[in-house]
Amino acid sequence: MGDLEIRPATADDIPAIVAMLADDPLGAQRESPDDLTPYLSALERLSRDPHQFLVVADRDGQVVGTLQLTIIPGLSRKGATRSIIEAVRIHADERGSGLGTQFIEWAVEESRRQGCSLVQLTSDASRTDAHRFYERLGFTASHVGFKLAL
Repeated sequence: MGDLEIRPATADDIPAIVAMLADDPLGAQRESPDDLTPYLSALERLSRDPHQFLVVADRDGQVVGTLQLTIIPGLSRKGATRSIIEAVRIHADERGSGLGTQFIEWAVEESRRQGCSLVQLTSDASRTDAHRFYERLGFTASHVGFKLAL
């Protein structure tokens, strides 16, 4: 399958990242691969924030996965630091290859390295396959999430 590298995302990776974000029924409704300007602006903001890790999985020069890891210092849980894993996407050609597991394991290990005592993630209620995947990796469904569009 070739060598896999998990590395920080760059501006050159944005087209591939946005294509993966848009490559499902939910993403197709909310992403705009034809205009990368907002994504490039977001990458600049993320790159300046030491608590944000937007990474890609690169296999032989091709971006085959992406995720965002956010480190959140807090007061609750006796001042615990936690992390949130978001926007996990694996290229369609790589699904079932074990890359998703490697990616989540990387995020958990990086969370430990950053001093986190808890790793959280959310998954849309309709993504039942993803829910089973996360449960196999030791995550437990523990909260009900809410959103407010602004």
